[in-house]
Amino acid sequence: MAKLVSETYGEALFSLGLEKGIVDSLMEEIDALRGILEENPGFSRLMNHPDIGRDEKLEVLQKVFEGKLSDTMYGFLEVLIHKGRYGAAEDIFTYYTDRYKAYHRIGVAFVTSAVELTGAQKSKIEKRLLETTQFDKMELHFSLDEELIGGLVIRIGDRVVDSSIRTKLEGLQRQLMKVQLS
Repeated sequence: MAKLVSETYGEALFSLGLEKGIVDSLMEEIDALRGILEENPGFSRLMNHPDIGRDEKLEVLQKVFEGKLSDTMYGFLEVLIHKGRYGAAEDIFTYYTDRYKAYHRIGVAFVTSAVELTGAQKSKIEKRLLETTQFDKMELHFSLDEELIGGLVIRIGDRVVDSSIRTKLEGLQRQLMKVQLS
């Protein structure tokens, strides 16, 4: 249900952004809002509290954000409060962000290696990913996992390319287990 809510509202916000030509500025506002909400977790608790009425929540929203957000974003937050969906705001923002990246052809890749990669290696990986995907830009997230022994594991969306030594050794072990001695 939460996924349906985030998709419905996120798509509505994205479509509105396309219609008004403000997709980029809405993304900037979402990033800024996320930062503010992260620094002030009490605000979200207040806005989600069941004992606080809708009118009180709208009043708080007005005092905090009116004149500081675009009319579009402010109105969107008002709609979320009116519909009792403020609790899904982060999921909606995540959906919008994913939609924004797809619209701008920005790929997100998670690269895991056994050792720290140099800047040159990271650049080479980015260049290779851009050559082999439909993306114009890549957002790369690097992490370490010494258990890989060597090689890389790259995940983009639901696709995984695993060239780690650990996986190759596990595959070799499985093949050897199948061999029957005569």
